[in-house]
Parts: sequence; structure tokens; C-alpha cells
Amino acid sequence: MIKIKNRKNKNLAIWVENEQGKNGLVFIAHGLSSTHDQAHLQKYAESFLENDFIVVRHDATNSLGQSDGKLEDATLTSYYEDFEDMIAWASSQSWYQEPFVVAGHSLGGACNLMFAYKYPEKIKALAPTSAFLNGEVTLKAYSKELMEKWKKDGYRLEESKSRPGVIKKFNWTLAEDWQKYNLMNKANLIKAPILLIVGEKDILTPLYSQQDFYNKVSSTKKELHIIKGSEHTYMAKEHLDEVKDIFLEWIKKVLI
Repeated sequence: MIKIKNRKNKNLAIWVENEQGKNGLVFIAHGLSSTHDQAHLQKYAESFLENDFIVVRHDATNSLGQSDGKLEDATLTSYYEDFEDMIAWASSQSWYQEPFVVAGHSLGGACNLMFAYKYPEKIKALAPTSAFLNGEVTLKAYSKELMEKWKKDGYRLEESKSRPGVIKKFNWTLAEDWQKYNLMNKANLIKAPILLIVGEKDILTPLYSQQDFYNKVSSTKKELHIIKGSEHTYMAKEHLDEVKDIFLEWIKKVLI
């Protein structure tokens, strides 16, 4: 692990694997309240490592990993800034190369897309899985009553599904920040190969929105895979294995 200072002078933890990889470079980003080594992110990393890629991951600040900040202060904006800062740091390293691949889950997938919109010349391919695309769509997953209480209280509490016993606190600023973003509007700018994956039962980044995005993407090399029975985060062993198989096939077909 390496720790650098991000643009807000907070410690940002970064992991680099296989610096001598000969088939390319990939940056992988996690989602809200996640960490670089959560099970599904590990499957993504394994897929690239087994194909001799340099793999770079980080724990965003304001999450549950080894970087600074409190989860209650998390926003897509802050996660994206950290993703950009990780790549900026990497650009000064001997193993850095362009163009590179970006992959991620949920807000991490949104970071992939935002970076690709801003720096298309740096992107070889991208895999934004279960990607956050539109604040209004994601917030529809919450009841009117919950939204009203969240806004009134200024925060909401949620028990973690992947970490039983962990209670997560999210400030209302997260919802306000989400509402600033509609990543559907620039989908036509994506011309690089793109891999989309979504859980059949995902209500936060639902299949219909992923399908709409897929249809708007300009790339001639685009794929959308549905993980039957899975919710937003792939946790069951069979779902994790399926996701890894999809990544392995895509890497060999598109990147090598």
C-alpha cells in the first residue's frame, strides 16, 4: 500500500499490483461505502492480473477503507476527485502507460464514465459495472417517506448488507450531490470498447437505465450482461464467478 495526499490534503491509500505487466494498465474503482478489496472488486482485479495487466486500486476518502475521511461526508464528487488524483499520481510512475483501461462498480463506474468523458484520449476501454448513471433514477429506489425523513434529519442510517453489524450513515449532501449528475446525456461520446454488467434485481442502478445507456453508447464494441438473481452488489459465489468469467472473456476478446 502507498499513501498519497489528494487535492484536499487527505491521505489516499493506493495499491499497485504486477508493475511489470505486459498487456496494459487498469484502474479499478469501488462504489459507495466500499473498499478496494471487496469480493466483486477482487474478481475484477484477478481477471486482469491473470492476463498480465498492471492493476491499480484505491480506497476512496470518505468510505470504509484505509483512506482519510468519514463515510457520512461521501459524495460522487469526492469519489471522482480521488479517482482523478489516483491517476494523476500514477502518471508520474515508471510503469504508467496510455491509453489504459478503467473499471469500477456503482459510483466507481460513474467515475469511469466521468473520466472517459473528460479524457477520451486516455481510455483504451472501460467496464463501468452497475454504474450510477442518473441521480433521479437512483433516488427512486427510496420511498417518499424515507426521502422526506432523510432530508428533514439531514442524514439516514443503513445497515450494511456486505458487512453485517456495520451501520452506515449518509448525510443529505449525498442525495443533493447525486441530483447534480445525469451521465446518460453524454453516452454517445463513448467510442471505446465498453463492458456493462448489472444485477437482474438491481434497484439502485436498474436494468432499464443500463439498457438505455447501452443503446446510446456510440462504441461498436459494447456489451451488456445481466446477472440473474443478483441485486446491486454481486455477493453470491455463483454471481461472483459469473462476473469473473464475463471479465475474462471480454479481456481476451477486446484487450489482448
